[in-house]
Amino acid sequence: MSASVPSPIKQPSTLRFGVFEVDLDARELRKNGRRLRLQDQPFGVLAVLLERPGVIVSREELRQRLWPADTFVDFDHSLNTAVNKIREVLGDSATSPRFVETVARRGYKFLAEVQSEQSPTAQVAVTTQRTEVTAHRGLVRILFALLQIMYLIFYVEALLHWRALDRIEIFNIGAPLVPAMVMVTAGVGIALRFYLLSSVGFDHPQFGAKFHKIFLGVLVLDLLWAIAPFLIVEKIGFGPAFGATAALLYVPFAERTLVGMGYSRCAT
Repeated sequence: MSASVPSPIKQPSTLRFGVFEVDLDARELRKNGRRLRLQDQPFGVLAVLLERPGVIVSREELRQRLWPADTFVDFDHSLNTAVNKIREVLGDSATSPRFVETVARRGYKFLAEVQSEQSPTAQVAVTTQRTEVTAHRGLVRILFALLQIMYLIFYVEALLHWRALDRIEIFNIGAPLVPAMVMVTAGVGIALRFYLLSSVGFDHPQFGAKFHKIFLGVLVLDLLWAIAPFLIVEKIGFGPAFGATAALLYVPFAERTLVGMGYSRCAT
């Protein structure tokens, strides 16, 4: 199962200030719903200023963005003309600006408050994307919870039959040591699994960051319990025990992948 790469969210296509409305997709300026005539170059300058209202946009930035390097024109005159046309269509004044202010030797600043909204198509796309992420995260939480339940079953079964553990030898480890290792790690594991289950069950917003902090401990514990099938090797045989152990060695990394798919590592 691979994580889908989210598509970039479309930037707002409609900007509003006062009684004016700018449609960036259609490259139209409207006043109270009525379209105003504004040539392409002045419209481009206005669009750049609207990107950062209240911030000075330098003349050099406007030149780089709107005047190609191979265009042989009087840039200063063209820019001044474009700004004058913007002021004319907005009913603005250079001496008492309400919208476009000239900052001497630096550039221009858009003064009015700008509100943005996305087109209906973009809103539908964003809503669909959020729905898919929510559904995907729900599946991730279920799979992660099932892995924790699997480990809980391992621990409970081992503790219920702990008296039989002293008759088991694994990789030449002495029999008395096996029950002690199993009981200690099972006790730690039960607490850990209930913590992980409650976190994912209640969908803790910082679960991703917390899991990655404790992952090393989870990894060590899970790798120890990867040899659990050898506790019953006499019943299932060496081959099945070895195969099950090989699969269990992957589980902690699968847990980390699931958490990474469903949660951010950044704590808020």
